[in-house]
Amino acid sequence: MSYKLLAPLAAALALAAAMPAAQAAPPLKIGFVYVDPVGDAGWTYANDLGRKALQAEFGARVQTQFVPNVSEGPDAERVIRDLVRQGDKLIFTTSFGYMESTLKVARDNPQVRFEHSTGYKTAANVGTIDARTYQGAYLAGIVAGGMTRSDVLGIVGSVPIPEVLRNIDSFTLGAQSVNPKVKVKVVWVNKWFDPPKEVEAANSLIDQGADVLFQNTDSPAVLETAEKRGKYGFGWDSDMAKFGPHAQLASAVINWAPIFESRTAAVLDGSWKPTRIWWGVAHGAIDLVSISPKVPKKIVARVDAVKAGLKNHSFAVWQGPILGQNGATVLAAGTKADDKFLHGIDFYVKGVEGHVPGH
Repeated sequence: MSYKLLAPLAAALALAAAMPAAQAAPPLKIGFVYVDPVGDAGWTYANDLGRKALQAEFGARVQTQFVPNVSEGPDAERVIRDLVRQGDKLIFTTSFGYMESTLKVARDNPQVRFEHSTGYKTAANVGTIDARTYQGAYLAGIVAGGMTRSDVLGIVGSVPIPEVLRNIDSFTLGAQSVNPKVKVKVVWVNKWFDPPKEVEAANSLIDQGADVLFQNTDSPAVLETAEKRGKYGFGWDSDMAKFGPHAQLASAVINWAPIFESRTAAVLDGSWKPTRIWWGVAHGAIDLVSISPKVPKKIVARVDAVKAGLKNHSFAVWQGPILGQNGATVLAAGTKADDKFLHGIDFYVKGVEGHVPGH
């Protein structure tokens, strides 16, 4: 080949080499709205661990941000709209009270995908996500029932919605499965996160004879109180062992990573649809961890057996016969509760004392 023919070819190759590589697709911008400070324990902390895992899983394909300590109501709508204005195309709103705000902003922004935690309403661009926390509560109840000496268990309740009532009842059922004599007392604080009120409630329960405490609130205050007063307690939503090294019997934890990653992958590959996800032990979203060496081996074996049953679906927490507080049957023998039943729980099971607020 002559030089005259080679020269233009060489020039073309040199130009191609000098051209910048094709730009990678811009990252999917993802926003998270948190009801509490992130802190180092509890609901929001667990959500943020899930966010970090999501970022690590997808790397440069996603860009995440979060806004903490957003109150439920008008402030939530303002924050969600601001995330949309910043270009977020997938937004996780991580508290029950964000439901209406999420739906309102979603109607005005059909190009954005929303995932609302623990809610029950969907829309064309709104899905719901949740973890079966009642499974973790049941597992914790097994441990509590095996460790109590007074046969009185105490629960600090947050907000009296079906999610929380379901957890209280499931904890009770777990405890009764190994100790039918237990009684459960509940003190409500009517907030998700209020450490001073949580401490007050925990002290009240101990003063009423409870020697094992459980909570559906977001801070480690209940466990810290148990530690100070020489009682037992549990971590909730995340591992809280460091807050009560002598008191903690175990922690019922949520792993949000598989849920967040599943919904993000669907947006990235274009398959996203408004679904209702409710994952538990079987999907790796719920576990009972850091079980204390103080817990008898037979109780740990029972926990392990129930976990195995939840994983392969041979065991259900809500399987009859189950009695309500008044002794009437709420779930007949041989009947397994479906999700509609579980989402509508507004009662205490037999063994829980007091009244459900508002009922």
